[in-house]
This record gives sequence, C-alpha cells and structure tokens, in this order.
Amino acid sequence: MKQLKTISENINLSNKNIFLRVDFNCPVEKSIITDDTKIIKMSTIISDLLKKNAKLILCSHLGRPQKKGSKDGLSFKPLVPHIEKILNEKITFIEDFLGSLNKNKIQISQSKIFLLENIRFFKQEEVNDKNFGKQLASLADIYINEAFSCSHRAHASVSAITLYLESYAGKTIIDELNSLNKIFESKSGPTMCIIGGSKISTKIDLILNLIPKVKYLVIGGAMGNNFIKHNKFNIGKSLYEENKDKLITEIINKAKQSNCELITPIDVVVSENVNIKGETKNLNEISENDIIMDIGSKTSQKIKSAIDKTKMVLWNGPLGLFEKNYFLHGTEQVAEYIKMKTLNKSLVSVAGGGDTAAAIKKSNCFDGFSYISTAGGAFLEWLEGKTLPGLNVLEK
Repeated sequence: MKQLKTISENINLSNKNIFLRVDFNCPVEKSIITDDTKIIKMSTIISDLLKKNAKLILCSHLGRPQKKGSKDGLSFKPLVPHIEKILNEKITFIEDFLGSLNKNKIQISQSKIFLLENIRFFKQEEVNDKNFGKQLASLADIYINEAFSCSHRAHASVSAITLYLESYAGKTIIDELNSLNKIFESKSGPTMCIIGGSKISTKIDLILNLIPKVKYLVIGGAMGNNFIKHNKFNIGKSLYEENKDKLITEIINKAKQSNCELITPIDVVVSENVNIKGETKNLNEISENDIIMDIGSKTSQKIKSAIDKTKMVLWNGPLGLFEKNYFLHGTEQVAEYIKMKTLNKSLVSVAGGGDTAAAIKKSNCFDGFSYISTAGGAFLEWLEGKTLPGLNVLEK
C-alpha cells in the first residue's frame, strides 16, 4: 500500500478553512433522503474537526446532472435540514459559491459549516478543469479527501484542487485501504470472496485479479446463471449474458490453476414473476418459464461451510434479487452467518458497493461486519488492481 499524506495531530487546524470533499451522494426521492448512511458515517469526523476550531467547506456531488441533462431533483438545498439534523450543526448553504463566497467571508462568518451546491452542476468538475480546481482551492487553507468512493475519477474537486492546496487523505480513506489490505495481506488463514451482481463482463477484471489471492470464490446473483447454463442446465427465462462461454472457461481454468475453489449455485429459488413467491429447485428441475431469483438453501449451506474454513471474507454484490422480500433469503442467510462469525471474533469481514451495503442493511446485519464500504466504482477498481487518480495526488 502506497503511503498517503494524512493530517497529523501536531498540525494546527484552528481558524483554518478546510475544504472537505465528502460523499453525500445519497438516494433521494421527492427531495427526501431515503438512505443517509453516508452522511452518518461522516458525522463523527466532522464533529472532531469542528472541535479543533476549523471552518468546514463541504463539497459533494449528487447524481449525474450533466449526463441527465437536468438539475431537477439534484440540488442539495432541500436536503440541508436533514443533513443538519444528522450533524447536529447549523449549515450555511451556498448556491453561487464561486460568485458570493471567498476565504475572508468564511473566516469572519459566524457559521462553522458551509455546504456547496452539487459540484456536478458545473461541467468543469468532470473534465478536471485546473482553473476550476484553483477557484475551489481559493476558498480554503487545507484540502482533505474523505470521499474514497469518488477517488477513481480525475475530477476537479478530487484531483485538480490538490495542485493549489496542502492536501491530505482523510480518515475514511485510510480506514478503507487498511480494511482492504487486511484481506490480501492476511497470514491468519484462507480468504473467501463473494461476488454477486448481474454481469460477469463488468467484473471480469475483478474476478481474474482475485482468483490467485483467495482460497474460495463464490459467484452468485445473475452472474451465477451463466455458470449454470455453462454446465448444461436449463435456466428458463433467467437473466444472463450471451456469448460468455469462453470467459466462463477462462475463470474455471484459472481457479483450478490457482487452487481456488469456485462455488456457484447448486440449487436456486425460481418464480415466473418478481412479485410472486418462488420455490426452491435443484438445477435439473428448472423449467422453461422459470426465472432464477435467488440462491437456494443448499447453496447457502455450501457457502457457510466454506466460511467455516476461512478467516477473512470480502463481499461485493448481492446473491439474489434482494430488493424483493421474497428473494432476500439467500443473501440474508449468508449475511447473518458472517455477522455471527465476525461478532464471535473468528472472522474478519469486509463488504463494499452500494447494493451490497443495502442488502446487508436490509438483512439487519450492518452492525456485524468488520468494515462496510459504501463506495462502488472506486472499491471495485482498487480490487481490480487499478490506479485511483484521487489517491495518486495524495501520495507522500
């Protein structure tokens, strides 16, 4: 792990303006935050910085307004009361921060926290415009990146800004990297990775990078359907990716060469409709009209048996259509078992990705993992062994 610059205890932050890049990109419906996990995660860090008598300029994106071609529903303004409640602090919202805000105004203001409008409202953000980065930097004395989830993008508030300010990796980034490195640097025993989701093509680099590093690799979700079909079983009307046999064969062969046990579904829960309760079937019982929605109990048990032989588990991607209660069971069973083993101190467990975190939360197991990352793309790209631009600029 490369060494990143961090804020040491002997750095005086009193009366300093800190530009704090956070990830408040929460799901929002009708101007109401429906999952505030990311904000709650930052609350202690923000509180600690305020205790050091610093002024905070919070910067985040919300959605993808440039791609959407509209700002509708993507402003932070109506979300301020909810964020204030979580932080237990008054927030000054700044809509036109390039025109109405400067370093001196922040210094003399009675406010301790300033929240900038959605940074992606500015097209200069996503092209990493240096002049825009310089304008952002002009508001502050110090830059801290607490948004690991955005660090795989070379955007102005993550990259260009660091050219003009003393810049540091925040606690969330250090915690994230330490937790991920534990998985691969562990000498305490075998490691398992659980990979779910819908498309193998989006996670092939991840899978091939993980195989030599782990003892067990579980593949579930719709990705598992490709393995079922590859093994000549009927998958009915289930979701799968066409023309991926060569890819499946490559994964299977690499797992054998690396002495990595590949665990794929041996039974499944099927239904003809997402709103109809399913039934568990062995692979040879799947009919033409069936849609695979979840792993079955035999598969869950096989995963649990493998967990018993491991010391570390890394999880990315749910094992079924967890959004529907009928098809949460497989993910829930595995999450509950990992929680029990983690709380018993016999397992270190790390999970990451928005859907994964949501599935674990829905399974009432969020408090039972060693570490849960809310990062999506950055989490995956780090696991794939890729360079993250937002971390490169923070190296010592």
